[in-house]
Amino acid sequence: MNPLLQDWNTPFGLAPFDQISDDDFAPALEKALTAHNAEIAAITRNADAPTFANTIEALEAAGHLLDQVLGVFFTVAGANSNEVREELQREFSPKLSAHFSEISSNKALFARVDTLWQGRDALDLSDEQERVLMLTHRGFVRAGSALTGADEVRMKEIKARLAVLGTQFTQNLLADERSWFMKLDEADLEGLPEFVIDTARAAGKEKDAGGPVVTLSRSLITPFLQFSPRRDLRERAFKAWEARGANGGETDNRAIAAETLDLRKERAALLGYASFSDYKLETEMAKTPAAVRDLLMQVWEPAKAQANADAEVLTKMMHADGVNGELAPWDWRYYAEKRRAAEHDLDEAKLKPYFQLDRMIEASFACASRLFGLAFKPLDVPLYHEDCRAWEVTRDGKHVAVFIGDYFARGSKRSGAWCSAMRGQAKFPKVQGPVVINVCNFAKGDPALLSYDDARTLFHEFGHALHQMLSDVTYESISGTSVARDFVELPSQLYEHWLEVPEVLGEFAIHAKTGEPMPREMLDKVLGAATFDMGFATVEYVSSALVDLAFHEGEPPTDVMEMQQEVLDGLGMPAAITMRHASPHFAHVFAGDGYSSGYYSYMWSEVMDADAFEAFEEAGSAFDPERAKALEENILSTGGSRDAAELYIAFRGRLPGVEALLKGRGLVA
Repeated sequence: MNPLLQDWNTPFGLAPFDQISDDDFAPALEKALTAHNAEIAAITRNADAPTFANTIEALEAAGHLLDQVLGVFFTVAGANSNEVREELQREFSPKLSAHFSEISSNKALFARVDTLWQGRDALDLSDEQERVLMLTHRGFVRAGSALTGADEVRMKEIKARLAVLGTQFTQNLLADERSWFMKLDEADLEGLPEFVIDTARAAGKEKDAGGPVVTLSRSLITPFLQFSPRRDLRERAFKAWEARGANGGETDNRAIAAETLDLRKERAALLGYASFSDYKLETEMAKTPAAVRDLLMQVWEPAKAQANADAEVLTKMMHADGVNGELAPWDWRYYAEKRRAAEHDLDEAKLKPYFQLDRMIEASFACASRLFGLAFKPLDVPLYHEDCRAWEVTRDGKHVAVFIGDYFARGSKRSGAWCSAMRGQAKFPKVQGPVVINVCNFAKGDPALLSYDDARTLFHEFGHALHQMLSDVTYESISGTSVARDFVELPSQLYEHWLEVPEVLGEFAIHAKTGEPMPREMLDKVLGAATFDMGFATVEYVSSALVDLAFHEGEPPTDVMEMQQEVLDGLGMPAAITMRHASPHFAHVFAGDGYSSGYYSYMWSEVMDADAFEAFEEAGSAFDPERAKALEENILSTGGSRDAAELYIAFRGRLPGVEALLKGRGLVA
């Protein structure tokens, strides 16, 4: 009996990971696809006239078994991959693309949906049902359901090829990140804080390298670039980090990126759009490429001015060290850290013991408890890796969700941090609580210690988790984070602000060895340095967003690196700063469609999150109960049941301007 195909008689219906093997995935997928096809066929063959129940709700109820199989597979494929799972991903990608293309091009099915859409005024639907109908109809149209003949065939081919390319891009990047490491001898460790040395030794043990190493895990390479006085080693490590996906050979992503852009342009043209950006942004809050560019340029100019001023200071520091020439990208973090220590009297090595992973998890839970009344109880259940932990989430004694945390970096996990739902919240066709996962890449330790940026990442991903866990809608297709891409980052980025609340740090920033709370003087310095080096951070982000936009706005480039450089030159990119994500490792954009022409959305959401937190400040408390209730009722619980702008106005009374963002980033006086 294939456990992936059974009803799971487990606590909270969790996947029985201890019973599932890699051999189960392929046969389970085949049976799940067959079952889904049968459900779709039953809808289209229904002789009764289309109704919301027999068509839209039937679509909502279909595919449960497929969701169950894919929920498990993509969880382990992203967070605990191996050669078998990577091969299965390559096999599944075109198969799934073909499957969903068949559904979106099913003329009989689209006819039923279109009939309901055209006659929607006479259907007596609830507001939520109207929204689901609109989104379903729009999804079919944008998928190419109205195409016929050669155009229809070509659309299927494009989707299938894009699915293959996205999987290949991801696996190439993982291969480059997994294969590179730089050995360090004892002399190379001089000047490094103990926490960096410990992490390097642990990484060396994992790589069986016979000693400490630097890997391309962000949680190791970033502090190495911050603290290593060896400019030659910093340069070598940085260039390896920057070269991911562009090393030639089988794992080179440059041609994949170019082909992806070309196919996206063709896909948009088949649907009648001038560019892929026009197609992609139509359903977002921004609506148009011009609106995105306007926002990004409002932020770019003050950020660039700040970064250029900072570069002058760092260059003088470097020259004072006897290093002549221009400040390089592998110098910035090192001298910025020195400057931070001097100007804010902050020593990362002394700061880090106050940010224990377990205490920061407790802090994120405690804030959710104070804001929304949630409680978290550890669960002892089988999970897909020994590093994972699980909690039952309750409110007033009633089950709300299951939350899983997978926090540590390992070679089998792709880089970055993300939140996903193995099961979304819904009330139809039956009531189901969500199963939500946060995946991060923090360095292991005993205890595990985080940087301040790591702690922000933890709060960020938990903000996404809250969006999933507090969802309270009827249909899973609009639950949780099923919202506009430039709205989805609002809850996550907003939740980061609670890490900066003094009483939160005062309670949970506890020294790993002494058990003492962070001294008030240090706490004030941490908060005072919150906008330190923000010119650098903003420039590396906004430049990435503007390159992404340029890639998708006009004619696709034959050489992505050449076009990338043209965009950066046109912006006057500071020489010592690089894009946060150069094109060959820009997984947000090329590993799938998610953030394609949409990387700007973090900034769009930040405009809202800065303004939204001001609402709490205006109320006099970060834990103001009325503001917390309004946040849950109008944003966190509503999913995609209403237009994003409408939801924000319901919470705040208006849409925000860019002023709060610039102020929050310290880019205005």
